[in-house]
Amino acid sequence: WWRSVEGSTNGFIRECFLDELAHAGGQDPIELRRTLLAHNPRFLKVYEAALEAAGELQEGLSRGTAIFKSFGSIVAEVADIEVIEGEVYVRNVGAAVDCGTAIHPENAKYQIQGALTMGISAMLHEGLEFKDGAVVQSNFNDHPLMAMKQAPRVNVAIVDSGEELGGIGEPGLPPIAGAVGNAIFAATGKRIRSLPVRDQLKC
Repeated sequence: WWRSVEGSTNGFIRECFLDELAHAGGQDPIELRRTLLAHNPRFLKVYEAALEAAGELQEGLSRGTAIFKSFGSIVAEVADIEVIEGEVYVRNVGAAVDCGTAIHPENAKYQIQGALTMGISAMLHEGLEFKDGAVVQSNFNDHPLMAMKQAPRVNVAIVDSGEELGGIGEPGLPPIAGAVGNAIFAATGKRIRSLPVRDQLKC
């Protein structure tokens, strides 16, 4: 249990499973989400805003998307990644948040940036191991956090719906693992089913 509590795991599991369903049915996962969200204009607007924030997919990169509601706020994220020799590099993230009304829009953007960066670091590099009832990792020398130079470019869009106010400090984390996981599948054809990724993509 940590930032975004149950959202951190459910966002990853649910959004990757939906991506699997899309591919199993021979559908584009981005278009399938649009179809499924057609009955919910508020969600669809956030999803489209995230895709717009991400911009065009650059050559050599692979894209994954995810959307999740937690703490009363809807967040969609689009991750563009590159996989080099089994290492995942998140190059670009487009995000959008509807927290009802962003009272302080710049702070809202920073919260989303910080949460998704924390989520990427945890997904790719972190994780604890236990031996003889104790944690193996002791400090940042053997529990590395993502460095600034590894952080992606992030563009955050604010979608003010005027609905009831939601949270902003935690909702940015749940979708990112799903978006990155789906991008990993687009890049490699391999599904990530346990976190952190670490060396799972290395031969």
